Amino acid sequence: MLSAGPGDHAVAFYQENELAVLVGGYLQPAVSGGGAAVVMATPEHRFAVDAWLAAAGIDLPAAWADGSYVPLDAGQVITRFTTNGRPDPARFWETVSPLLGAVSTKRGPVRVFSEMAGVLWATDLVDATLELEALWNEIAGQYPFSSLCCYPAAALGDAAYSDSLAQVCCAHSAVLGAPPGSGEDWLPGWSLTPADQ
Repeated sequence: MLSAGPGDHAVAFYQENELAVLVGGYLQPAVSGGGAAVVMATPEHRFAVDAWLAAAGIDLPAAWADGSYVPLDAGQVITRFTTNGRPDPARFWETVSPLLGAVSTKRGPVRVFSEMAGVLWATDLVDATLELEALWNEIAGQYPFSSLCCYPAAALGDAAYSDSLAQVCCAHSAVLGAPPGSGEDWLPGWSLTPADQ
């Protein structure tokens, strides 16, 4: 099982057919355990995660109503804190801090799934991606939550970005998966952790 204690910040490089299972399994214990789950994803992926959680027995309308499940559009959230394609640190804190403050009042775990960095990476905003990951690590010092970032594996195969990809991994406490065709030794010094451990 993916470690999800306060301060844990994992990254997953996913294949499309496995995202809902990975994210749903990560969020479900928070929603059903008296905590909260925050989702910042594309509409398609929010729908898939919602469907997985509903099939797992989560009453989504009730969870939305009591604030234990907060689904947001990744693209819309990104526009709130970026300027000229780069994250503005003050605006990021103004956008994300009230949300984390509200859900951190829950008695159980708070888990955040965000694919905002993956969205930026997929549009070739690599520097913005690295800046956003650093901001997530900063804000994690203020609120008791764990987070899971997800990047589409298909967007990570360009060797020109290998150094930046290594920086992405170094910004996280756990790395799940790998880019296509990379093998288990694609990032020297990192051991890939299966999602089921």
